Amino acid sequence: MARKLLLDKINIEHIRLYDVYRQRGGYTAVEKALKSMSPDQVTEEVKRSGLRGRGGAGFPTGMKWGFLAKPEGVPRYLVCNADESEPGTFKDRYLMEFIPHLLIEGLIVSSYAIGSNRTYIYIRGEFAWIIDILEQAIAEAKNNGWLGKNILGSGFDCEVYVHRGAGAYICGEETALIESLEGKRGYPRIKPPFPAVKGLWDCPTVVNNVETLAAIVPIINNGGEEYAKIGIGKSTGTKLVSACGNIKKPGVYEIEMNISVEEFIYNDEYCGGIANGRRLKACVPGGSSVPILPANLLLKTAKGETRMMTYESLSDGGFQTGSMMGSGGFIVLDEDQCVVRNTLTFARFYRHESCGQCSPCREGTGWMERILHNIEYGKGKMSDIDLLWDIQSKIEGNTICPLGDAAAWPVAAAIRHFRDEFEWHVTNPDDALRRNYGLGNYAEPLQVMHSA
Repeated sequence: MARKLLLDKINIEHIRLYDVYRQRGGYTAVEKALKSMSPDQVTEEVKRSGLRGRGGAGFPTGMKWGFLAKPEGVPRYLVCNADESEPGTFKDRYLMEFIPHLLIEGLIVSSYAIGSNRTYIYIRGEFAWIIDILEQAIAEAKNNGWLGKNILGSGFDCEVYVHRGAGAYICGEETALIESLEGKRGYPRIKPPFPAVKGLWDCPTVVNNVETLAAIVPIINNGGEEYAKIGIGKSTGTKLVSACGNIKKPGVYEIEMNISVEEFIYNDEYCGGIANGRRLKACVPGGSSVPILPANLLLKTAKGETRMMTYESLSDGGFQTGSMMGSGGFIVLDEDQCVVRNTLTFARFYRHESCGQCSPCREGTGWMERILHNIEYGKGKMSDIDLLWDIQSKIEGNTICPLGDAAAWPVAAAIRHFRDEFEWHVTNPDDALRRNYGLGNYAEPLQVMHSA
């Protein structure tokens, strides 16, 4: 049985409420940090833990905090990125909905570490019911002396505010989030300067996601060195994975990062195997923006080694044979699923969510969607496959923020690993339509008009 640091109390009745959370050991990390540790000591403990950002990039959290500029007389801010909009990812929502005080506790400790007296939770607008849950948790924490002035007599002041987004995926990118939080259109900023130097209202700012901040609690309670003993290499601690698709047991799982992909898919403790007795075809291991991998590269690496559920192992071989841990959105496809159709679904999402600021992304995502639609619906040409490859290569690395990369990578990986399926759609359009939709060959090419 895997150790659980974040979900160990998730099934306790009424754990959402302050009194129950406190009785089960809640807010002891705040007590320990504020009564017996300096802010720098908290940061050092996080560095010792090896905790990497759980939002997708996997950057070391303690190092990120250490980059924060500290000019005299200038406020610093902590912003919690709760704008969980990545298709296939729903772990942060799970934490906020069922154990909100874990996040609040992590926010207080993290705010103390970086010197933030005003901390914001930027939450996805569609999470209307979770906003009410968070507001109640914040009120309970404040009424019991964990927020406000001079917390626990430490001299540290902290307030936490919830800011509701308007449903824009682009605002999951930290600088677009900051722009939106300031009341402006959610356009990503050109970097540098980075938020650690000029972030919210041009002040030094740290942006971390929900799972990252929640993990601060067990790190402070148990110590960074104990946390670092879990996992393998630079993939320390536990990781929340939202598993969905053609599996027997979809859900949110907390794993120690020392298990194989095969174990995660087939072990009854986790996904329980492929649904309906079918075989594994492919998997998107880290949310819709990361490259898809076929079964032969998931269960074994190109070197014949076992693919592990770690940052390093999933990326082993680069995008030729690897993918990314990403946001932990684990999407499983069985042998009956169509990769072309799946890629079109992702492309449609990224075309819709492009903010339009960068031409390669604004125009390229629309072109990719149109071409994929035509291939999927029996109107494609063999040259379209090479055209898709050319378009994605001109998007990747040529935009201000990573949304362009997120749109390009799924298309590139699908063609790289499943080109024969694209070619089959072109040469057998009637069969492809019947397989996916039970339709005859009557679909019309999609005309996409995309404006900024």
